Amino acid sequence: MITPIEAQARIADLSKQINYHNFLYYQEDRTEISDFEFDKLLEELIQLERQFPEYLEPDSPSQRVGGAITKEFETAEHQSRMLSLGNTYSEEELLAFDERVAKGLEHRNYEYFCELKFDGVAISLVYENGKLIGAVTRGDGTRGDVVTENIKTIRNIPLRIHGENIPEKFEVRGEIFLPLREFNKINQEREENGDTLLANPRNAASGTVKMQDSSIVAKRRLNCYFYQLIGSELSVNSHDEAIHLIEKWGFNVSPTYAKCESIREVLSYIEDWKEKRFDLPLETDGVVLKINNYDQREELGFTAKIPKWAIAYKYKAESVESQLLSITYQVGRTGAITPVANLSPVHLAGTTVKRASLHNANEIERLELHEGDTVFVEKGGEIIPKITAVSTTKRKVGAKPIQYIDHCPECSTPLERNEGEAKHFCPNAANCPPQILGRIEHFVHKRAMDIDSMGTERIRTLIDQRYIENPADIYDLEEIQDQLLGLEMSQDQYQKTDDGILYISLTKSFFALTEGISLTAIQKFCEGQMEIPLEKILENFKSFIRTSNKKVAQNIATIAKLEKVLQSSGIPKLEDYLPVSVVLYLLVGNQANLEELKAAAQHEGTVHGIMLKMKLNLTGEQEERIKKLKANTFQEGVISNMIEGINASKSQSFEKVIFALGIRNIGENTAQILAKHFKTIDALSNACSEDLLAVNGVGETLVNSIQDYFSEKANLVMIQRLREKGLNFKVTETEKELLGNSLQGMKILASGKLNHFKRDEIIDFIEANGGQYLKAVSKGLDFIIEGEDMGPSKKEKAQKLGIKMISEEEFLSMVGKTIET
Repeated sequence: MITPIEAQARIADLSKQINYHNFLYYQEDRTEISDFEFDKLLEELIQLERQFPEYLEPDSPSQRVGGAITKEFETAEHQSRMLSLGNTYSEEELLAFDERVAKGLEHRNYEYFCELKFDGVAISLVYENGKLIGAVTRGDGTRGDVVTENIKTIRNIPLRIHGENIPEKFEVRGEIFLPLREFNKINQEREENGDTLLANPRNAASGTVKMQDSSIVAKRRLNCYFYQLIGSELSVNSHDEAIHLIEKWGFNVSPTYAKCESIREVLSYIEDWKEKRFDLPLETDGVVLKINNYDQREELGFTAKIPKWAIAYKYKAESVESQLLSITYQVGRTGAITPVANLSPVHLAGTTVKRASLHNANEIERLELHEGDTVFVEKGGEIIPKITAVSTTKRKVGAKPIQYIDHCPECSTPLERNEGEAKHFCPNAANCPPQILGRIEHFVHKRAMDIDSMGTERIRTLIDQRYIENPADIYDLEEIQDQLLGLEMSQDQYQKTDDGILYISLTKSFFALTEGISLTAIQKFCEGQMEIPLEKILENFKSFIRTSNKKVAQNIATIAKLEKVLQSSGIPKLEDYLPVSVVLYLLVGNQANLEELKAAAQHEGTVHGIMLKMKLNLTGEQEERIKKLKANTFQEGVISNMIEGINASKSQSFEKVIFALGIRNIGENTAQILAKHFKTIDALSNACSEDLLAVNGVGETLVNSIQDYFSEKANLVMIQRLREKGLNFKVTETEKELLGNSLQGMKILASGKLNHFKRDEIIDFIEANGGQYLKAVSKGLDFIIEGEDMGPSKKEKAQKLGIKMISEEEFLSMVGKTIET
């Protein structure tokens, strides 16, 4: 029996060993013991801490195993925005950036800090009194999801910082990633279990960070590189000082960084890592360079979207040849049409590419694309495939130029193109399915009506089957929920061409056409055929059938018939997919001919929709085989959860409802301002231009958007239906208590560190005393409360605009608030 003293010593020893092995794995990318041996050490530690809880430390390695379940992720606002960077792809552009920096500073006495650009998930961690209190994803740069419990499971992220002079509060930012060896290990296990493989490490890391069960997150062995320190009490003046400080505190910083004294040294750094980066434990696509000195950064400032003191250099993408098979046209949520090239499969930058965006009609004209052309394909920034050129010497004799479509592939409406715009668009906003999808996805979003049980696939299914056309229809679903049972959810198994021909994946097709072969076995087969043309895949599948030894003669005969029908059908080929009409013909050919099925399949989005059109008297066996072809269907549990979420959404506030309506140019902040000012939807809809312009933050563009929206009769009808269903179209009077009116009509900004208020407290206090808080220096300000360490650029701008600045003590005196000592 172990004594308490022995247990305390053993716990300390185990913690030391485990932390050592974590350091080796995450910081030095090597191991000295097996996973099994590591797990045994951890199990012993957990057992001892349960037996002697008085010796359990808050930052014990045992606290990394997870176990918390998060059903919904809250959102939080970042203290300072998580910015994106401008990109460059050439030495000339980098030299031009350097010239802009020199011009902005009016000298060349500056340094760059360089680090590799990692392909991961951006995260912000907040520490108070040395303890990790919050972790928030980048989100839209302003707000992100709170994922604290999941992040605590990452073994190289400090739960508590030890040392001297630790600031009371600070923030570190970094990039979470799944190491390549872990990614490959997970995929190997999934392959052995017959599961679908993960697409790439970046998506895998992103999905892991948002998992509901933190114990599963812990098993993924995510890693993190940190690259930024933020805080109001930091004694650092440059980025390299900040990086050395967080290294000292125990944060994992990639050892690839370097300080460069000139742009020439930066170019040398870029060249050094051009090939070396492939030896790193994660994927990279470029280099980030930043001005090192913080005062110089502030002097350079920002554009509307990006800092002027930093830029990302992207390594030149690999280029390969492929053949253009066909072009499909996708309809975006705003009606914009994007042509997509379907290509013969090629290996490019570590992945198999079969499709590439063509952007718009101008790009097709610029490339002078012809049917069947041999094209050159790159990955823009090693992420999105694109066609860069055509090999005219390999063009087939008599090949016809590609003609851009003139009708919407989804609803057949004639396309339009505004003068000066590159993209065509479908003007049928009210009835075009992808546009309906976009509006309803916005309506149900967590920041709007928050109906999380209505995901994209469920919404698309309800639109395809014509159950919903606008948000008001959502609240009628409860009355017809019995009709929803069995509806097919159209997933990624389908593709559709511009003339409405529906295709279905090879995996689903082979599964429905054969007997005795499992879907898992067919998925494994198809995953191994990714870079092979369709004709060869069909030949290989017949060989696969022979090796499977399941109803060999019958299954081979079916695939042979498939090959014959495909050749005679005249339907264009699409790699990895088969025409749904051909597959259905092989399943129900005794009841319908191919031409009838082709007509029924025109402009349909699912097998379910086609079969509803055909109204065939199928046998039980045919029903079962067609069921194998379908996607997942609505079941009772799905429907009840959806109805529950719809009913719960009726309690959302008026400002959320305004945002959910999707009025152009109205974001969350504007919706709050309008709700607070007008109080009811009727007051907002009846407001004249003068009334709207009187609201701070409302300009001519927004006035036009609001008036255009409420001039549409269909929108007014929808609002009335939503009102009848119980949605909030007026402010619920639970407003903040007013402390006084001493600041009535004043527009105020606070800058720098305040001694008596936190950032959110000063905003609430100003509003509670009748004032309005503005977030930026502008000529509309009445005064600025000047705190400690106010930014020099803000101060200079305020002085140029002649804005009065007062101390925090003067402000408190103004509102009659005494200072407690």
